[in-house]
Amino acid sequence: MRIAIVLNTSWNIYNFRMNFIRTLLKQGHEVHTIAPEDTYTPMIREAGCIHHRVKMDSRGANPLKDSALILELFAIYRKVRPDVILHYTIKPNVYGTIAAALLGIPVINNVCGLGTVFLKDNLVSSIAIFLYRISFRFASKVFFQNSDDQKLFIDKKLVPSNAVDTIPGSGIDLTRFQPVSFRRNNKFTFLLISRLITDKGVLEFVEAVKKLKSNGMDAHFQVLGAMDPLHKRGIKVDLIAEWINSGTIEYLGTTNDVRQFIENADCVVLPSYREGTPRTLLEAASSSKPIIATDVPGCNNVVEHDFNGFLCRLKDADDLADKMKKMACLSDEQLKKFGRNGRAKMEAEYDESVVINKYLAALVELKQAS
Repeated sequence: MRIAIVLNTSWNIYNFRMNFIRTLLKQGHEVHTIAPEDTYTPMIREAGCIHHRVKMDSRGANPLKDSALILELFAIYRKVRPDVILHYTIKPNVYGTIAAALLGIPVINNVCGLGTVFLKDNLVSSIAIFLYRISFRFASKVFFQNSDDQKLFIDKKLVPSNAVDTIPGSGIDLTRFQPVSFRRNNKFTFLLISRLITDKGVLEFVEAVKKLKSNGMDAHFQVLGAMDPLHKRGIKVDLIAEWINSGTIEYLGTTNDVRQFIENADCVVLPSYREGTPRTLLEAASSSKPIIATDVPGCNNVVEHDFNGFLCRLKDADDLADKMKKMACLSDEQLKKFGRNGRAKMEAEYDESVVINKYLAALVELKQAS
């Protein structure tokens, strides 16, 4: 089959979809990747993919402006003529599906997360929901990364119930993220891995850190992730610099390999407002690290409270601080137990092979139906 894979960044393709792509190539499929070009694009081509550049702004949501993407994707799809198109992330899901429908090409969509569309009630969110309702009528299959998102789409009649299925996020490569030997730091180390935007709970994390420091906690509070001040909900560089210069946080910048940072942490934290299935938590749990996250869809699928970590209340810096203090006060044996439980949960529920096999089955089903 000629298969097109469409995402909002080449980085996303390389970091989260390459094992699946290698499986497709090994089976003899012709794989076309469609995404904006970045430093990861050459590695995608080297793997054997045929790459097509597309203009796509992953920041913000302006349906009127973004609708031009339909024409751009239409032109690429008409040229490539794939047998099936796999869409990931919001804009390819919506605009790519419309473009594919105009050409009669079947699509499989993956709702990686809902962004802020369902967190707010305004004109933009109303238009976006309308576009979901229109476009998803044409999807042959829609994969959701948690049951809450799937139920929401069905309840709002955005997708036919017979076209949906749930997968464990993008899954986790259990061989790449292996359990690390337990070692407690002399100064307990919390690590937040996230793009620096408000939806990830960065402001709540910083407020919790300030509270803990004012109460005398001597710990490391680290942040790893890209600044994105141009994002609609990006945090201003001046404010981040203030946090760094005041010693509130230790900013670690960005990396191509998070494993060493996870290994050096005692606990990974993600106070996000909503997720599909947060990759950073999967990576941390697979590495046998305790985790703290908000009790919201996506996060509470990965974190079982008092089993492999703690859940805190949404947008509640005080509760987050309480959970962080509680984590730092746990005994070595309790921390080890959380780590073991997290790894066992990843092996039982989030193995990347589960995701790959569900996609392969969906492709076989499409081929048989054609």
